[in-house]
Amino acid sequence: MRVVVMGPSGSGKSTIGSALAARLGVPFIDADDLHPASNVAKMSAGIPLDDDDRMPWLRLVGEALHAEASAVIACSALKRAYRDVIRAEEPEALFVELAIDRAVLESRMRARADHFMPASLLDSQLGALQPLQADERGVVVDGAAGGVDDVVTAIVAALSPATEADQSLR
Repeated sequence: MRVVVMGPSGSGKSTIGSALAARLGVPFIDADDLHPASNVAKMSAGIPLDDDDRMPWLRLVGEALHAEASAVIACSALKRAYRDVIRAEEPEALFVELAIDRAVLESRMRARADHFMPASLLDSQLGALQPLQADERGVVVDGAAGGVDDVVTAIVAALSPATEADQSLR
């Protein structure tokens, strides 16, 4: 299974993705680590990425996912077009959208000191967010419902019946 844990900055993609990968016994990849230095510099300066910045990075995300037999990758994948780029490289990608309130996202972003994405870019992320559509393979979970283990358990429960039946996950 190749899973993309998606959502805006502050949604817990890396934390939840890492815990999900551990639960499933598969590798974890943080798409932030695949950004070129120019993207990181731009975001660190409070400048939102545009599609010209994102597209090569999204192809790398899809390639990294495809290179593994099974894996979990944390990637914002905010727009359908971005998810389409990932799916072009890995057609079997399953998306897990972490749905979280804006206030919680902002609080989380302001609390972290070791991340290049400033809270000032949250509105640009939310403005770009296109939730998963009915024809996309994936699930939406409440990313703030309990602790990390609770969210991971909800993801596993949501993914299990659909993947066992090999049917659409939405």
